[in-house]
This record gives sequence, structure tokens and C-alpha cells, in this order.
Amino acid sequence: MSNINPKEPYQVILYYQYVPIESPEQFSKEHLYFCKRIHLKGRILVSHEGINGTVSGTKENIERYMEYMKSHPLFSNMQFKIDPHVGHAFKKMHVRPRKELVAWNLDPEIDIDPNQVTGKHVSPKEFHQLLQQDDVIIIDGRNDYEYDLGHFRGAIRPELQTTREFPKWVRENLHEFKDKKILTYCTGGIRCEKLSGFLLQEGFQDVVQLDGGIVTYGKDPEVQGDLFEGSCYVFDDRISVPINHVHPTVITTCHHCGEKSDQYINCRNTVCDKRHIVCPRCLEESQGYCSSACKTDHH
Repeated sequence: MSNINPKEPYQVILYYQYVPIESPEQFSKEHLYFCKRIHLKGRILVSHEGINGTVSGTKENIERYMEYMKSHPLFSNMQFKIDPHVGHAFKKMHVRPRKELVAWNLDPEIDIDPNQVTGKHVSPKEFHQLLQQDDVIIIDGRNDYEYDLGHFRGAIRPELQTTREFPKWVRENLHEFKDKKILTYCTGGIRCEKLSGFLLQEGFQDVVQLDGGIVTYGKDPEVQGDLFEGSCYVFDDRISVPINHVHPTVITTCHHCGEKSDQYINCRNTVCDKRHIVCPRCLEESQGYCSSACKTDHH
């Protein structure tokens, strides 16, 4: 008898690992072939510094993929974050070679190897305890629109839209906190590997990062996402996932009417493509457009 829940027969997994890959181009071709062969969909980036991916598939095929990855000598200790889902969370399967797993565009002389320099990893339980200390600085390692949908209570909002803007932002806004304990976090952990390392190189003395990121924090049986406000932005068709199972909150409002909502969509007019929050009623009335002008232009 199958143990698959008919309501959630699929899974979405998120993972990364900084490990040297000799030929990202060849690896990407072979990996894409395997992923398509077992009917996965998603987005995987491969570089000389490692791999970063999120894919969806049936529980059976996701299990097959994880076993395949762990059988590879480079990924034997790979950690996966797993979410149940009702279907695929992506429309296609992409595996692409990249210069960097995350586009930091750091100068060569300050480039960071997370295997050599990175902030101390702390568990969700430890992070939860640190969040409640008075003399800590909490830095969101994501982009501004991700922060706006949901963030840890008291976290500093990054005024940026791409990761490559972080070095300048850190130097212009965080200099006064170099003697404080710095807590960093991001969706799954990968952005904080280099963010925390960059902070250490910039002279910050005490830097930690949330091991496994927000998604792991929300699944921890002791913490259950406590002290996270709103929802977590994810880069797939789900758009957002709940994190706080103790005191869930919605902190965003509908772009059209101002009612509380946490549903992010992109404007149906692809020329505009504006990312905005919309409530169910306004989604139906606006037909997915961010404005009447966009609706008129699209027709």
C-alpha cells in the first residue's frame, strides 16, 4: 500500500553545498539529463564553487534524487530542506553553469570561500534564544521585497534588490555595529555563508548565521517559527510559505485595497511584471494586473 498522501503527493526540496566542481558545464549537462529522466522540475545552479538548487517532483522521485546526490562523493553530506506540495512548484527543469552560486560580484582580492571563512552556524533553538537578547544586531541577508513579506522581529531591512549590492550597503550602514553580536539569516542559508564571511573580513568580530535558514527554522519542532513575522518568500510557483506556527501573522497589505494579505504575484502585463501583494477579491477583480493602465495596455 502506498504511503503517499493523495492531497500532497509531491515534494519541493531546497539545498546547496560549497564544494569544488571541476567542470560545471559538463556536470550541468549530465545533471539535467538525470533530472529530466526522473521527471523533476526546478532550478539548479552549478559553479566551480559548488551547487545550489530547488526542485519539485513526486515523493518517490525526490527520494530517488536525494539518494543519487548522496551517493556522489562530493555531496555525501548534503542537507535537504523538504516541503510537501500538491504538485510541481516549477514549470520546467533548468540546470545552468554559473560563475557564482550567488551573484556577489566581489572583487577578486576579497572573494570569500565559505569553507575557509564564514560566520558560526547556530541551530534554530540557539538562534531563537539569541533573538531575545537585547544587545544583538539582526541582519536580513535577503532582498527588500523578501523582507517586506516576512522577517524576524527586529531585523534590519536591507535597502537593496540584488545580492551584489550588499557589500556597499554593509559598508555604508553597519560600520557602527562592528563590536556587536551580529545575527544573519536568509531563506535556506546559502546567502549567509558569504554574507557572514564578508562581515568578518570587514572587521565584525562576532558573527553567526542561522543554520538551514528560515525554512529550517519554521520546521524545528521546538521553535516552530516563533518570532518570525509574516511569510517567507520562495523562488517557485508557491511564492510564499508559512513559517511561524506559534503566532502566525500577516504583515503585508493588498496593493489595491489595503486589506491584509500575503499573496505575492507579478503583474499579468509582462512588460510591467510588477511584484505586488493582492487579496483574493482584488485578484479576481484586477485579473492579475497591478493597475487599470496595465490591463488596458495588455489588451
